[in-house]
Amino acid sequence: MRIALDNLPTDVALLHQLVHDMASALDEGAVEAERLRLMIRQFQRARFGRRSEQLDPDQMAFGLEELEADLARAEARKPTPAPAEQPKPKTAPHRAPLPPHLPRTESVVPVPHDACLDCGGALSDAGTTSSEMLDWIPAQLRVVKVTRPKCACRACGTLLQAPAPERVLAGGLATPGLVAHVLVSRYADHLPLYRQSQIFERHGLAISRSTLSDWVGAACWWLEALHDRVLAHVMAGERVFADDTTLPVLDPGRGRTKTGRLWAYTRDDRSWGGPGHPAVVFVYAPDRTAVRPAEHLRGFRGILQVDGYAGFEQLAANGAVALAACWSHARRKFYELHQAGSPVATEALERIAALYRIEAGIRSQPPAERQRVRSQQSKPLVEALKLWLELKLAHLPGRSRLAEAMRYALSRWPELSRFLDDGRVDLDTNPVERSIRPVAIGRKNSLFAGSDGGARRWAVVGSLVETAKLNGVEPYAWLRDVLNRMVDGHPQQRLDEFLPWKQA
Repeated sequence: MRIALDNLPTDVALLHQLVHDMASALDEGAVEAERLRLMIRQFQRARFGRRSEQLDPDQMAFGLEELEADLARAEARKPTPAPAEQPKPKTAPHRAPLPPHLPRTESVVPVPHDACLDCGGALSDAGTTSSEMLDWIPAQLRVVKVTRPKCACRACGTLLQAPAPERVLAGGLATPGLVAHVLVSRYADHLPLYRQSQIFERHGLAISRSTLSDWVGAACWWLEALHDRVLAHVMAGERVFADDTTLPVLDPGRGRTKTGRLWAYTRDDRSWGGPGHPAVVFVYAPDRTAVRPAEHLRGFRGILQVDGYAGFEQLAANGAVALAACWSHARRKFYELHQAGSPVATEALERIAALYRIEAGIRSQPPAERQRVRSQQSKPLVEALKLWLELKLAHLPGRSRLAEAMRYALSRWPELSRFLDDGRVDLDTNPVERSIRPVAIGRKNSLFAGSDGGARRWAVVGSLVETAKLNGVEPYAWLRDVLNRMVDGHPQQRLDEFLPWKQA
């Protein structure tokens, strides 16, 4: 606002209005400047800062540092008594012993002399000293030669021979073990296929990336039915976590990548001692429209714990799905402001941290016990937090980042408070976010999926690998066994025998 100082109005009311307008413009400018400063700090933290959102345990010690320093100086002035003789504590071993299940070979280092170096006398056995070292035997490629003898009948000339064994890919060279290795390297260890091709070449055999891609596609043809069984298991849960993450997909028609989505659905009842086995399933979709989760969750009935994505809200319209929100997402908005030095945001974090401390004491307890403790301890804190947020919000500029964080929480308060009435609900959606983290690592290494079909294969194998890990099952041994038995003709109606928790 530019003002002609040489031509100010003489009317008092007009001058008052002019000053009022100037003050409002200054306030708006200050709010906008603070919003931009916070954005810059947020970008700096995303680029250079730490990822952890833990609070510094000393940050709430308001003004106590000087008092503690004075006490330390006073303590230092006291005479120090002579130390009493104390036995030396036993020192812990430097490292844990190597696991007994590892195979062992023995290397004997003989005494280099046949007689005593001092007197020339004969040497006799005086015991041994042994130590262990850890060795590595590199993986190796080998050829499995399949021989099928032929038998002929001399009487009628009939020729008998066993049929050729089924293969993962018709006419392909890879055994189920090699295909399982490629799958685990790609989706558990996040090695793109072109890097695996280079590794095979170092081992003396050139296998092109396109050949490896064919093996992955053939394996997914066998494993897709198992992926559907895991999806059915997840959707049968009483409470399911849902989230999504981006997945760049090559779009040859436009000469660039498009942004697809991997929708993740996690069932993890361990926090309340539920009977269901933990599992995660990914479903690929080319976009993030609300129709996608509606299709995936068509038959689901229960509690859906999600972030703030509005597309989930229509699922609760018919009453079959109850939405529970995530305190971690609400907390994150205050943490960004706390990093910028806002004391109000810091107090919000401390109030939310009190809820998490209560949750730590009731983890793995039955739902009824969790609900009882929450009614007694968490409910008063939640009610006080809501009142505090409303009072603070009334005195904040509407466009400030702090007001946005408060409105985010207050607009979802019924969903954020659902954990108070149901012991099966957790405070946050961390289980599904942990399941998505490996996808982010693989996405960084591979850059993109080669096609929509490649993205769907990513969803199939990623689901099985992460579900195996959740159940403490080694993915390679499990996938090799599954592919071997499928290729050998395992009945389709007995696919449930392959589910990872049945191998644990």
